Amino acid sequence: MAVKIFLDANILLDYTLKRPDFDEAEAVLNMVATKKVNAFITTSVLHIVGYWIAKAYGNKTAKTLLISFLADIAVIDAPHEIALVALHSKIDDIEDALQYYAAIHHKIDYFISRDKQLQKDSISVLPVLTPSEFIRVLT
Repeated sequence: MAVKIFLDANILLDYTLKRPDFDEAEAVLNMVATKKVNAFITTSVLHIVGYWIAKAYGNKTAKTLLISFLADIAVIDAPHEIALVALHSKIDDIEDALQYYAAIHHKIDYFISRDKQLQKDSISVLPVLTPSEFIRVLT
């Protein structure tokens, strides 16, 4: 069974906006495209990424890029009970907490993000790794 990863919005934005961490994001997305890993996001990530891509490239391009992502990345969400658990967690950032606990609920193996605070707040059941850390784990 392939490794399951959750992609935080910052990874998709690094790739689409060609930010300084583009190469690492591209390497992770290549693993997704070649089916070496199964990738997941929440609707919140889709919304955030869509907003910033549309701002940078326009709505038509944003929709095209998002549709392209969804060919390889599945969208998940958390039920009501898990949302409550997330909101009661030690993670202060509400968006991060909801995404993190949705990933736990769906038994994701790794949460890929460059968010250092989320790395500190994570629990052992779901490690938060940067793209480079994840690449090292998989190779």
